[in-house]
Amino acid sequence: MVPTVPSPRRPLDTSHPSHSGHPSHASRAVRHWYENELGWPTVPGTPVDLPTGLRFDVLDAPVEAGYAALRHLVPGSPVAVRADRMRFLVAAGSADELPGLLDWLEWGALALDLRAIGEGGRIEAPLPPGTPAPGISAPGTPRPAGTPVHIPAHTSRAPHTSVEAVAETAVDTTLDSSQGAAVWLRPPEPGCEVEPSLPTLSALGGGVGGAPDLVRLVDTMATECHRIRLRRSCAQPLAMS
Repeated sequence: MVPTVPSPRRPLDTSHPSHSGHPSHASRAVRHWYENELGWPTVPGTPVDLPTGLRFDVLDAPVEAGYAALRHLVPGSPVAVRADRMRFLVAAGSADELPGLLDWLEWGALALDLRAIGEGGRIEAPLPPGTPAPGISAPGTPRPAGTPVHIPAHTSRAPHTSVEAVAETAVDTTLDSSQGAAVWLRPPEPGCEVEPSLPTLSALGGGVGGAPDLVRLVDTMATECHRIRLRRSCAQPLAMS
C-alpha cells in the first residue's frame, strides 16, 4: 500500500509590492493562515470568509452570555469575538439541533438573542493571532493614554485559564473587535484537528474524547440571554398613561 503523502502547502504570495497594511495583501495572508496552517476551507473573495457546516457550525451570542459559557469548553475549543458578539465553534450539524434543544431545555417559547449558523452559511474569518486589524496597533504596542478598555462584567473562568488571563484577553479583543474586525478570543491551534474540541450533542453525560457538552453550553447561554432581556426590559422607562 502506497503511503499517503500530504499535499504541499501553497506558498504565500509575497510578490505584491504593497505593504502589509494593503487590504489585498492582508487578505492573502489571512487566507494563507487558514488554508495552509489550519487546513480549513475558505470562501473565495474579499474579505475572507469561512464556510460553516463543513468542519464546524457557529453559535452566536452577546459577549456577556458568551463569557458565562466559557467554563464549559475544553482547551483548544475556538471562540471568536466581533464587536459585542461572541462566536463559539461547535460540531457540524449543531445548528440544526438548536431549535429542538432549546425546546427540550424549555427555552423555546422565549425570544432569545442566540443564533446558530450551519450548513450553507459563512462567517467572517477572524484575524489570525498577532495580526493587527487595519488602523490598530499590533499586540504589545503601548496604547495611547486615555484609550478606553472594557472588561465584560460577567467574565467567567474557563478551564485551565485564570480569570486574569481571560480578562486580559478580553481587553485586547474588545479593542480590536470594536473597530469592526473579528478576532480570536481562543484561537484554533495549527497542526491540531479542531473537531475533537468542539461542543457536541453526543457529549451529553460525558462525551467520547472529552468533547464539551453542547447541552450545558446552550443552557448557560440561553440563561444569560434571558437575564440580559429581563434587565433591558426593566431598564425601559414606564409608559406614560
